[in-house]
Amino acid sequence: MTAALSLGTYRVRAVAQAARTALTAGSPWVDTEPNYAHGRAHEELRPVLREYPTVRVATKTGFFTEEQGRTALAEGVLIREEAANRHSLEQGFVRWQTERALAALGRVDLVFVYNPEHHGHGLDRAALHGRVREAFTALEEFAHVGRVDGYGVATWSGLCSGAFSVPELLALARQAAGSTEHHFTGLQMPVSLIMDAPITQALNSGGPLVQAKNAELITFGSAPLHGGELLAAMTPELVNFIRPGLSAAAAALLAAGSCPGLDVVLTSASTREHWDDVSKALAAPLTAKELSGCSASVRRFSV
Repeated sequence: MTAALSLGTYRVRAVAQAARTALTAGSPWVDTEPNYAHGRAHEELRPVLREYPTVRVATKTGFFTEEQGRTALAEGVLIREEAANRHSLEQGFVRWQTERALAALGRVDLVFVYNPEHHGHGLDRAALHGRVREAFTALEEFAHVGRVDGYGVATWSGLCSGAFSVPELLALARQAAGSTEHHFTGLQMPVSLIMDAPITQALNSGGPLVQAKNAELITFGSAPLHGGELLAAMTPELVNFIRPGLSAAAAALLAAGSCPGLDVVLTSASTREHWDDVSKALAAPLTAKELSGCSASVRRFSV
């Protein structure tokens, strides 16, 4: 099976329009963040989410806009140095930002701690893990009383850089919960033909996606088009190698969505035509043999 195509709102300009298109087409998840759309993503999503009560909602904590930082500073949630950093994993801030997300969106299923490796600049691994555990402790409080279903980590480079591993994150969650009954339930990381290590590792029955699935986490693949940069490498020869007749975007998303162990692949497709184009491709996943040849083909055909 391929991963379920779902809406990611990073870099989406008309968030409400994109959400209505995606949810009409059957997107099971909407992934957002307080920092997206210049801080307006949550407010723009709320009326659409009311129309689709069964869609699951993931947001994040960590980054914030300059305006949100000023508000947090004025309310005593952050000190000036933290506000200037535009990223915080302090327990008080995580609680504050999650409360605001719940108020703005109306409901939240999953809260990702966003790029915790960003907070680790200048910290050793033990100190970084301590900050992550603090954030997890705050989110355990929300999950324990049923205000969110669970939490997770959305990372760009933390897993590949060695800042933390899936087993370490699970251990931190157990520490935060004070037992094995924790609410760490999701992992989000980039999966694409450019950042293809997760694909290669999963094809060889290893890596963070396999570890996450073994722990029964929900796995999300972000940036399947690598912020649009991958499209330049999707030559007609490469697209034809992946599957003849597809668009460049559909071929790239098919490769990412066929990654073993991936549950959800996020796209910012904003038109129904684009959405249906990708959905049709994902209906027939690549085999392991086909997928294993894709990464090498990107380098061969794009040279």
